[in-house]
Amino acid sequence: MTTKGEYRWQFAARFRRHAYGWKSQPAVMRVKEAVGEIRTAARRDPVLGAQGAVAFLERVSPALELVDSSSGAIGTAVRNAVRDLAAIIARAPVDAATRQAWLDRLWAAVEADEIPYIESLGDYWGDLCATKEIASAWADRTIAATRLALSPNRNVRGFYQGTTVCLSALYSAERYEEILDVLKIDTIWAYKRWAVLALRAMGKRAEAIRYAEACRSPWTPEREVDAICEEILHSSGFVEEAYQRYGLRANQRSTYLSTYRTIAKKYPHKDSRELLADLVAATPGAEPKWFAAAKEAGLYDEALALAALGPCDPRTLTRAARDFADVQPAFAVGAGVLALRWLVAGYGYDVTSIDVREAYDNTVRAADILGEGAATREQIRGLIAEADSNGFVAKLLGAEFGL
Repeated sequence: MTTKGEYRWQFAARFRRHAYGWKSQPAVMRVKEAVGEIRTAARRDPVLGAQGAVAFLERVSPALELVDSSSGAIGTAVRNAVRDLAAIIARAPVDAATRQAWLDRLWAAVEADEIPYIESLGDYWGDLCATKEIASAWADRTIAATRLALSPNRNVRGFYQGTTVCLSALYSAERYEEILDVLKIDTIWAYKRWAVLALRAMGKRAEAIRYAEACRSPWTPEREVDAICEEILHSSGFVEEAYQRYGLRANQRSTYLSTYRTIAKKYPHKDSRELLADLVAATPGAEPKWFAAAKEAGLYDEALALAALGPCDPRTLTRAARDFADVQPAFAVGAGVLALRWLVAGYGYDVTSIDVREAYDNTVRAADILGEGAATREQIRGLIAEADSNGFVAKLLGAEFGL
């Protein structure tokens, strides 16, 4: 086993107390670099990687205490780091004494975490323990304080850094009944989710879903409830029910296209046309935003119909006209004409003459391949005639292309 003293971590010098000022971007970059360095080491030597992960988690909060976290960027970067590094620590093949020493150091870091940045580490504590025996010992170590923190007596209850540590350890130790007993009171979803997981592990799947549904409130993350209920149904073989009840909401991603891809991958039995229709119906007013998803699914007519329902990003449509001119020229022409339609109408972000030229060139190129060049040019003239003659795009098209 590699010892810590044999390796010099580059990140260590960059994560000293108050190492960063208020700007978050340099800190975000350094966090990502540190995680990359630890991952690289872990691929060569899992124990060394785990040692680095523990060292980073000890240092990160003190180093970031002065950073402006209002944008959420640094918080997200650290949460992602905690998730990735917890997995490295959990997988490391070490003896019980070494693992216990790591856990003691991480526990000290959690207790000293004032901002806090690494509070999500508690969610992975059972995994960090690696064995039921170690997890059970940590549950015993923290359960008394957790019971006080979650006491029905308002004069006693309060915040305790080890609450999720205890619940996670109880779960990994398979002490499910104790989780349910501790969580008899009404508390926050971050804790209640462990009761849902315990019920699922006990084989009480229907009861787990009812419990999760009962947790919904203005302060509960709806998508997290949807996701855990979907997973219970999906893993139990009730795939269609999982899709109908939770699939569309639980799998929302940062873009409409990534949402479509995620759901299509999870539910491969769903017909792409049906899936697209369900997504469109679930997001009234956002129909044009599903253009890229329809295009990827090969639903070209549907894609054009969606883009025609409301303003659609002209650059997205222009790229479609460019990329599909040779393989789907009719679709390319339709996309290009729509790009020009929305440009002429004044839509698009920071539109330049280059954007207009690209839209026009790609459209007429596809039209010429299709053998409909003249008709398409006439269609574009019609768009200009209907537009404000003083508009930048209409004037440019008229002047440069004689339309």
